[in-house]
Amino acid sequence: MFNKKKHRRQQLEDTFGDIKTENLNLNVVKRYFERKSDPNALQIVSEQTCDDLDFDLFFSYIDRTQSRIGQQALYAQLRTIKDRKLQFQEQEALIDLFNENRSKRNKTQYELSRLNSRKAYYISDLFQSPPFKKPSWSFIIPILSILITVSIPLAFFSTWFALILMLLLPIHVLIHFALKRSVSVFIDSIPQLLTMSSVANKLVKLNLTETSNNIIFSLKTVTSIKRRMSFFKLEQKVDSDMEAAYWFLIEMIKITFLLEPLLMFSAAKKLDHKQRDIETVFDYIAQIDLALSINALRNNVEQYCIPNIIENGTLKATGIHHPLIVNCVSNSIELTNKSFLLTGSNMSGKTTLMRTIGLNHLSSLSLNTAFAEEIKLPCCKIYSMIRVSDDLMESTSYFMKELELVKAFIDDTTKGKKLILLDELFKGTNTSERIASASAVLSHLQHTGNFVFVASHDLELSEQLKNEYDTFHLGETVLENEINFNYTLSRGNPEKGNAIELMRISDFPISIINRAKELVS
Repeated sequence: MFNKKKHRRQQLEDTFGDIKTENLNLNVVKRYFERKSDPNALQIVSEQTCDDLDFDLFFSYIDRTQSRIGQQALYAQLRTIKDRKLQFQEQEALIDLFNENRSKRNKTQYELSRLNSRKAYYISDLFQSPPFKKPSWSFIIPILSILITVSIPLAFFSTWFALILMLLLPIHVLIHFALKRSVSVFIDSIPQLLTMSSVANKLVKLNLTETSNNIIFSLKTVTSIKRRMSFFKLEQKVDSDMEAAYWFLIEMIKITFLLEPLLMFSAAKKLDHKQRDIETVFDYIAQIDLALSINALRNNVEQYCIPNIIENGTLKATGIHHPLIVNCVSNSIELTNKSFLLTGSNMSGKTTLMRTIGLNHLSSLSLNTAFAEEIKLPCCKIYSMIRVSDDLMESTSYFMKELELVKAFIDDTTKGKKLILLDELFKGTNTSERIASASAVLSHLQHTGNFVFVASHDLELSEQLKNEYDTFHLGETVLENEINFNYTLSRGNPEKGNAIELMRISDFPISIINRAKELVS
């Protein structure tokens, strides 16, 4: 046992900060977030923005949590924008402790890793779902259990009791599996609750944070029910550590005496009115795992900074880059009175830059970590329209979908600036109306006090919006049959596009190439 623990702790130390290689089931990770309400939230990041920013890939990359509790809390925190000044102070203090005391860090890793079972995803059901209610016919279960207990020894002496036994067993099987289907999540979460209680007690003893009276009281409440639910812990060990034959034996005993529903009803009664205490312990473990995960992330990336979150005004980023792109070219951006219009050729990196800004915005406000040399930004909402598709089920055209999204940005009249990311605005309609409509919308969004980043092929917009938007482009050089992109921001519009050159490199007929050049000129 000691050697196993020692080996596990060494393994955790050696892999600290490594990217996870497991298959991620986001449906269960999101369970906690989807049922959590936060009245202090400035914004819940929309599914549209998550899709635009490749949020799922980003989450997979930054997730260095040790427990399923921490993983669920990390997802929820990334999707929730709010003022976290006090939380960040506590988080940074804990990160400093982990940096200074590797022994405590490793012990914390080990304890948190005990909550890495996939069944730990369902602990949150114990305080987020309605309390389990016994079915109206449940009164018969203890009667049946007593009756079969009496019948088993007497069946050796009486054929009547043997007959009763034969009649009862099929009924017990039906009851056992009928209830198992309806409360399987509850059954799975109880052993993990007991593990959570044990882990939290060990973490409190490590003196990682100033332990509040709330967590001490809640931990005592959760720990008090531990002995009464030890059967569920036994079942968990049988499931994971023993052979199928032993599991089958335990299952038969449970079916015969209806142990599972009896113990489950008792456990549900013990847990009633303890949801808040369970959630308090859950949050305590989650915040420690979040700090450890952020510490691991920072140790693994080449460049990061702690953002300067200001009240309002400027958005400034120096050396900002996309965290998922290896050897990504960094750029510097500053917005004060004007917004940002990005032009450029195909494949020059315009959309990637939009995502870079959005992901750094989320990471700064949720993790107090940015992938840049320096970044300054206010705590503000984020809206985006980068990846849009029409809705065949609702007979919604591409252009109508664009209109719906943009109208939502315009209708939000809450105070303070908003970060708005737009890629090829109104590309679902004809050229003249696209440019006219885009120019009007972008002008309105700028004048209503927002940070607007827009990428477009329409160079005409830069002239129409020159008093409201600074124009930049991402350039490239054409050498024979190759186009080299530098992915570096430069002021103004590009000297020319690359569409015709790409046609030439792709071996289009020379007559088409010449005709296209003639029409352009």
